[in-house]
Amino acid sequence: MITYQFITALSDAKPQSHLIAPASCRHLPETSLVAEMRESTSIADTRFGCAPFARITLLPDALWQDSLTEGLLAALRPLLASPVSPEVILDVTDIDDVVLAQVLRFLFNQAHRLSDLQLKKTSDEVRLQRITALCLPEQQDRLAVIFRQQQAIAHGMVAVRRLADIPSDRCTPQFVVEEAQRLCTAFPALHCEVLNEKAIAEQGLGLLHAVGKGATCPPRLLAIHYDGVNDGPVRCYVGKGITFDTGGLWLKEGAGMYTMKYDMCGAANVLGLMLTVAELGLPVRIMGVLALAENAIGPDAMQPGTVATACNGTTVEINNTDAEGRLVLADAIAWASQRHPQARYIIDMATLTGAVVKALGYELSGLMTQDEPLRAALTLAGKQSGDEVWSLPLDARLKKQTDSAIADLCNTPTNNAAISASAAWLLHHFCPPAIPWAHLDISGTALWRESGRSVASGRPIPLLVEHLMGDL
Repeated sequence: MITYQFITALSDAKPQSHLIAPASCRHLPETSLVAEMRESTSIADTRFGCAPFARITLLPDALWQDSLTEGLLAALRPLLASPVSPEVILDVTDIDDVVLAQVLRFLFNQAHRLSDLQLKKTSDEVRLQRITALCLPEQQDRLAVIFRQQQAIAHGMVAVRRLADIPSDRCTPQFVVEEAQRLCTAFPALHCEVLNEKAIAEQGLGLLHAVGKGATCPPRLLAIHYDGVNDGPVRCYVGKGITFDTGGLWLKEGAGMYTMKYDMCGAANVLGLMLTVAELGLPVRIMGVLALAENAIGPDAMQPGTVATACNGTTVEINNTDAEGRLVLADAIAWASQRHPQARYIIDMATLTGAVVKALGYELSGLMTQDEPLRAALTLAGKQSGDEVWSLPLDARLKKQTDSAIADLCNTPTNNAAISASAAWLLHHFCPPAIPWAHLDISGTALWRESGRSVASGRPIPLLVEHLMGDL
């Protein structure tokens, strides 16, 4: 666990720390080395002649106010890839609040590395252990709140990343359930409810059953309940948890299948959110639903043209078995709405469509909703957290995209148009109009991509916590 502390003078810092500050930092010693570093228009970094520090890094002042392009994070990533000290000193006397939140999450997320999975022989000689914040005395109380919140958010993100990075031959639906149960035991306010494959069938979750029945690892529905207060409306979060996606009989090509162990990031993020909320002790009631299945090929795999029935009685023609995420989400949304018909809202999240990446890139999550207050609140929370969303259209003009001749709906549009919005249009049929509902397509943001490699990012937990905090 990475800890933090506050200091108001560099003389209070631990020797041999890594000092990171803006070029205009007023606390630095006035040496010839520092003067030369200040003159740089880019990153100025030294490990020599900087005693009592192990390293000094001065970054351009503009980066400390740039919340849009994450320029400060881009500068920090290579510096922290191989830390020279277990302690970082960060000058936070003059930094934008959104940038600070982004940087803190990044630093606290250093608690997880792929090497922690112990699948590769590596030697991490130095790991970040403590963040020391250099601030003014009058800033300390306000900063203490920000640091605590971002540390809790990062803890949830780390839980997501550790789970999602595990290879799918081990990270099965049942494994996710057991890991969630293990993590939730640390918080008395959390308790888990599990539906196995028999209960899924008995409760009529025909879409989740259809997706999961082709795999040797059967599907699961996991509900995590959080009671931070005794009464009040329940906020519901639903996550797609496809622990591996072959595409089913609509088989993906090899290159498209490589990162499909991450197709459960939506569900993992629901778990991470619940852990963060419990750590913060927020005074709310929440139910998080993880729809878990492996989309496999085999004798029992669902076939194109199959018609399956959701737990709300809606029938869906499965004309593409590689559009399975919206099927498990649909059942989970309907199930959640039946459990809590007076829910304050239902928000689902999923690595649902590659089309949203083509539309929005890797920095923005796609937001689709017909509830304008929920849209406005999530958009604002995205800006305030630095974990932004962008709205895509969702209205009756998409109706033809889900028309079926044989069932109430079909799961993919036959014209291959408006893929992301069409999926959301399908999903909206499974949430009663009385409950505000929003869909987050996180195909671009759920992974961090660097040097041709993808790893889980833990987004959009920052967005969702910010939204929750604003909705208390």
